[in-house]
Amino acid sequence: MHFAQYYLDCLSQASYLIGDKTTGRAVLVDPRRDIDDYLHDAEAAGLRIELVIETHIHADFLSGHLELARATGATIAFGEAAETGFPIRRLRDGERLSLGADDDQGVTLTVLATPGHTLESICLVLREHPDDDVPFGVLTGDTLFVGDVGRPDLLSAAGHTPQDMAARLHRSLHTKLLALPDATRVFPAHGAGSACGRSLSSETSSTIGDQRRFNYALQPMPVDDFIRLVTAGQPATPGYFAHDAALNRDGHPLLEPGPPPALTLDEALAAREQGAVLLDCRPLAAYTRAHLTGSLHTSLDTRFAEYAGSVVTPGTPIVLLTDPGTEQEARLRLARIGYDHVLGHLPDPAAVLDRSPALSSRSRRIRYEELGLREPQLAGAAGADGARTGGTEPADPIPTDSLPTDFLPTDSPPTDSVPADIQLIDVRNPAEYEAGALPGARNLPLAGLSHRIAELDPSRPVVLYCRSGNRSVIAAALLEARGFTDVCDVIGGYDAVGTGAQ
Repeated sequence: MHFAQYYLDCLSQASYLIGDKTTGRAVLVDPRRDIDDYLHDAEAAGLRIELVIETHIHADFLSGHLELARATGATIAFGEAAETGFPIRRLRDGERLSLGADDDQGVTLTVLATPGHTLESICLVLREHPDDDVPFGVLTGDTLFVGDVGRPDLLSAAGHTPQDMAARLHRSLHTKLLALPDATRVFPAHGAGSACGRSLSSETSSTIGDQRRFNYALQPMPVDDFIRLVTAGQPATPGYFAHDAALNRDGHPLLEPGPPPALTLDEALAAREQGAVLLDCRPLAAYTRAHLTGSLHTSLDTRFAEYAGSVVTPGTPIVLLTDPGTEQEARLRLARIGYDHVLGHLPDPAAVLDRSPALSSRSRRIRYEELGLREPQLAGAAGADGARTGGTEPADPIPTDSLPTDFLPTDSPPTDSVPADIQLIDVRNPAEYEAGALPGARNLPLAGLSHRIAELDPSRPVVLYCRSGNRSVIAAALLEARGFTDVCDVIGGYDAVGTGAQ
């Protein structure tokens, strides 16, 4: 058997190439849109990709089933309940897929219908030989993760309540997956950082036995308790999820390779006048020191595509502001979530800003101490924008004259809340906020902020914070692009409480 996992850190997404070395027949499961690695590896191993299997209709990335079908002639397959806008093979519960010369030999995959995350979700039990008592492993899609289970709330807008989907998920987990031997290896579709669950591990594989013992959602409990547990505290849904789910269901244009064209500053500004957004992809420190006024921001050293999909409306034309040599990476990572309308890139934004200081702005940032708040009782600081997602801060000091007048250092004693006219906004996910927040803060998660801006008063100052100071800068850029003039964020975020940000 040939078995390979492809893990994409920036989207916390896993795909799998499985083949029978004797026959050369292979399947690819949950592929991303850029397929060159799969094709290269399959050719090197002497494999023919005959079937592309999706464990469900993905919402967090644009899948590569159409690209692979075009490149290899492979058939696209989904669970039996899937409804798509293109021809598919429907896989039935219990169906066996043999990659051997006949059904009695060779690598075999058995389909398990496991609704709960979505209606059409399936898992695939993998055996190197059809009669193996203990399977090699099970590809669990978004039904079971290492340390978590799939969120059941993404179909709430389609007439299915999270409680109904959670009940289906419980049945799938207990009647299908936990019926497998403990030694069966677990290979999920996502890991830590994904918005498809709330407590995913950074480990990319496990076993059924370990998950039975250590996964919080698989512990013995009444069904009603399970439903309450998995429907609470889920991360905010990024704005692009519905867009990607529709494209994965209905079809989408094939990925176009190649770098985006270079634009002049005048061309970039003219594009913005016509409705495009300027997306600054440079590291946080470079952006906060100087950026084109009104540009959006998310750095390539963070969860770039996910954050971009949270602040840029699907279908909006995009002009990239990238460090030299990174424009192709930025375009590809946007394409992985279906953001194909990239008009071009502005080469060397730092040099452009040096030549055009009148078009440049500096981010307004403050230290936690300058809020004048007493330190809250720290209940936790779980988050998703720390070291592995680029949550670093600029090393240079912030000049006093860049701070809002309201927050200049004073000798006043600490208080339990900010002044009444200040809007203190926590842009972390709900579970992070509930674990501990600054006094008087409202929770408007970054993933949904663009749809809730009307809840904020643009005439009043806004102070934003997250965990480490990454998401808050992205949020500040969004508000400034929407016309807010008095916005700042807290350096170091909630992590800085009680320690200070250096």
